[in-house]
Amino acid sequence: MGKNKDKNNKPETNEAAEQVQEAAETAAEEINEAAQEPAKTKKKHNTKKLRFGSLSAAVVALVCAIVVVLNLMVSVLAKRTPLKLDLTPDNRYELSDETIDFLKTLDKDVEITVTTPKDTFASMAAYFKQMYASYYGMNVDMPYDMIPEILDKYSVYAEGSKGSVDVRYVDINKDPDVVNRYSGIYNGTIGEGSIVVAAGERVKVLTNDDVMGMITTSSTSTQSSITMVFAGESAITSAIRNVTDADPITAGFVKTVSGLSVYDAGYESVVTSLEDLLAKNGYDCTDIDLGTDQLSPDDYDMLVIAVPNMDFTADIIQKLGDFLYNNGAYERDLLYIPSLYSGSLPNIEEFLAGWSIEVGDKVIADETNVVQAPVATLNSLVYATTLNITDTDAVGVLPNESLPIAAPYTRELNILSKNNESTAKVILSSADTSYTAAMTEGGEGDDDQHARNAVVLSTESVAEQLNVYESHVLVFGSSFMTDSMLLNYTTTYNNASVVLNIINSMTGKEAGTVIPDKTLQQNVIAPTAGQARGIRIFVIYVIPVLIAAVGIVVLLRRRNR
Repeated sequence: MGKNKDKNNKPETNEAAEQVQEAAETAAEEINEAAQEPAKTKKKHNTKKLRFGSLSAAVVALVCAIVVVLNLMVSVLAKRTPLKLDLTPDNRYELSDETIDFLKTLDKDVEITVTTPKDTFASMAAYFKQMYASYYGMNVDMPYDMIPEILDKYSVYAEGSKGSVDVRYVDINKDPDVVNRYSGIYNGTIGEGSIVVAAGERVKVLTNDDVMGMITTSSTSTQSSITMVFAGESAITSAIRNVTDADPITAGFVKTVSGLSVYDAGYESVVTSLEDLLAKNGYDCTDIDLGTDQLSPDDYDMLVIAVPNMDFTADIIQKLGDFLYNNGAYERDLLYIPSLYSGSLPNIEEFLAGWSIEVGDKVIADETNVVQAPVATLNSLVYATTLNITDTDAVGVLPNESLPIAAPYTRELNILSKNNESTAKVILSSADTSYTAAMTEGGEGDDDQHARNAVVLSTESVAEQLNVYESHVLVFGSSFMTDSMLLNYTTTYNNASVVLNIINSMTGKEAGTVIPDKTLQQNVIAPTAGQARGIRIFVIYVIPVLIAAVGIVVLLRRRNR
């Protein structure tokens, strides 16, 4: 009975065991799932952090890349276009339109070597300002530190041309051999503080005195009010034009005859200012002794005889005629300016008559069309007759046509009707309201009011097949039209531009440009060279570094969350 009972209970035991096993497996699965849940959550959390961290890194990298690209773009643009804003009321750090236009046409590479460290100019500015304050008790701005800024602009504006302007600063006390490479093409001495302008085989040196003279006091300054003038742009632009001129004109200035001065000492300002004007605009000017020098047409393109106080001998007159005839080739020119007080010069008068020109013995006067003008030769202010342009082709385009042409004490010029080969024409004349007055006491004038000839150009020519070759004699009636005060006051009178354009037209030279001096206002708000350098460092380096640092901090903080 017992044995049968055990057999009957066996299926029930197996079924219970299976249920227990299923329950254990289910519990194990639930335990495993519970154990795996934190890992899944952690993995999901890590994936989220990685995604946000990668995005932050990408943003930081993008910002840094943008900053770098912007800096590169600014650097490239800075080489072609000035990016510095000149906030000074006198625009002291900007070039004139005349210089900018000239640099755009530059077709040669120019090297400018400054034989002193760049920071020397800032030291000079500080020294002179302190000197004026200490010795004179005046606050006078002598901004020599603007010269390097101006030189930088030459390099920038020349980038748009076929040529270039490369500026470098050297300390010749430490590196004296740097100027030796100019020894083969320059015979003068290059000292400390000079500015050497070179292009190819041509060199122009602005000496230390020239550099110091770039900033000087205005003639309108008084003991209580000093105004400074910057003439550096004119000097630098003229030097570049001089060394890049493909066809320079050689002008011989007649200063002496067998050692005797041609003009009175008081007329020095008339002659030297004209010579300086031409030298600044591509003319190679040389002093001539008519008695001893040979007037070879191979050596000179033009002669200048200004305000002579003596008559020339027949031999000298013949030398002048041979020069202009040039063995039948012509293509030579002469500028003559009579002296107001010379009296009769019969041989010179006969020479001019051969070119159909007569210098009258009366001066042009006008009570309506006059301006008050300073004349250095006379050391006084005078009432100068203003002139009108009769031949616009000979005068050309003027930067400011509204400025007057001042011609003090102009001797009336007459065009003679002679049977010769010359043809004379009027370039400048007085107004219809002008009349003539006697030059000497007791002389008679002419009260009849009409235009009078003040500047006359005479031409002789020869034709060969289709070519015409010309020589010219140009006469200015006023002894003082080229006075230094009238030529230098380029913002008050048109004399410099008119004189230069007429001579360029006569010689066939490309149009030059008179660069006006810049009047500097005192007490302007402008950064010094050191302040400008600090601003540049902050913008180019400090700001990008700060942006990158902020991005890195944000990236690290988000990774650690």
